[in-house]
Amino acid sequence: MTEKETALPPCMIFVGKEGKWYHQGAEIIHRPVFLWMIQSLEATEDGAFIVHLNNQKCVLEVEDTPLVVARADHVHDAPGEPEHILLTLNDERQEQLDPETLSISAENVLYCKVKNGQIPARFLRAAYYQLAENLDEGEAGGFVLTLNKRKYPIKDLTNQ
Repeated sequence: MTEKETALPPCMIFVGKEGKWYHQGAEIIHRPVFLWMIQSLEATEDGAFIVHLNNQKCVLEVEDTPLVVARADHVHDAPGEPEHILLTLNDERQEQLDPETLSISAENVLYCKVKNGQIPARFLRAAYYQLAENLDEGEAGGFVLTLNKRKYPIKDLTNQ
């Protein structure tokens, strides 16, 4: 974190790998409060996550990623229109998948970048299986996402 960001207090909020947020050990289940917090999320240049609460900022403790992909729907609206994957995130917002940002970890966890490529998002199991319908083995090994007759290689994070 930058010097200014290290001065920020911790939020006392822990985000588990399945995208559940906890305050002092208790899951944040009040949906409007959860959405208020998650929709103010910001990523720093060094990979920390900050939440804006009114006029204050604080730093989250994150096990993996603060955003997760809950659904991945293959959309083909009309003949002649390009197909795409519509992601539904745990902040209840939807956005189109940028297939160039797909990656897979050593534990076979699928990730992508969301929010204009600013924040990583982990695919939950259901979303992973929904996207897997469009995955094929690549010619050079690994996997590719086939979309609009184009193959997008999924980056293997174990080789980095």
